[in-house]
Amino acid sequence: MMCQTALSRSRLPHLTYSLNPYLGCEHGCIYCYARSTFRDQALALSWGRFVKAKRNIASVLQRELRYKPRGVVGVSTVTDPYQPLEARLGLTRMCLEALLAHGFPVSIQTKSNLVLRDMDLVKPGGFDVGVTITTMDEDLARRLEPRASRPEDRVAVLEAFAARKAETWVFLGPIIPKVNDGEESLERVVDVAYKTGSRVTYDKLNLRPWVFKSIAVFMEGVEPGLLSHLPSLLTPSSGYWQRVASTVRAICIKKGVSYEEAFPEST
Repeated sequence: MMCQTALSRSRLPHLTYSLNPYLGCEHGCIYCYARSTFRDQALALSWGRFVKAKRNIASVLQRELRYKPRGVVGVSTVTDPYQPLEARLGLTRMCLEALLAHGFPVSIQTKSNLVLRDMDLVKPGGFDVGVTITTMDEDLARRLEPRASRPEDRVAVLEAFAARKAETWVFLGPIIPKVNDGEESLERVVDVAYKTGSRVTYDKLNLRPWVFKSIAVFMEGVEPGLLSHLPSLLTPSSGYWQRVASTVRAICIKKGVSYEEAFPEST
């Protein structure tokens, strides 16, 4: 597929622009709310089983960088920039090269160890690298994120970039009731941040359109009837979320890890 624009204004904290070289995602994460960007139910519910490359995105980006005001570019915000297809097409790498050449700061977020291929581009000061770690339990991760890199491989990504003095961060989320919200589970992820000198950004499960249906079978397997309680548990002011968020903060404080809530304005 072809695109008309490469950089979009972002409403996410700390980002000026978003850049998504791909549409769709192969990771197959059952909780992903990017599916809510579609109006078509069939397309939304097939999220995780298709990827389309924006084959001209690097040339479009080169044109836009000539006149866009400099700002932080999030790569990516609606899909993982390191799809398996990226190993062959290199669209994300070409975009990173262009952003680097024009002096645009870049914030990468991924679940894929393919990002290690681009270590030569990621310079301290101009880049930060975030890795999503929902759980360190490999079996649970396989059920939640069936085609993403293993948790240990994601840890290796953080270790490698931290060794190069790049700024690193762990996205701890989504935190899902009765799934990965236990103190031991949360602490194992924060331990990764502690050992790699990364900050922690944490977030709860987001029940945007289509997510509820996508996780229904899994959640009923966790605890019958739990699915129906999710909306009340996950309201921003719920006692449940306040307790879990407090636990995350307490673990981070204990270990001396900096932290932030992903979307504090929604709480």
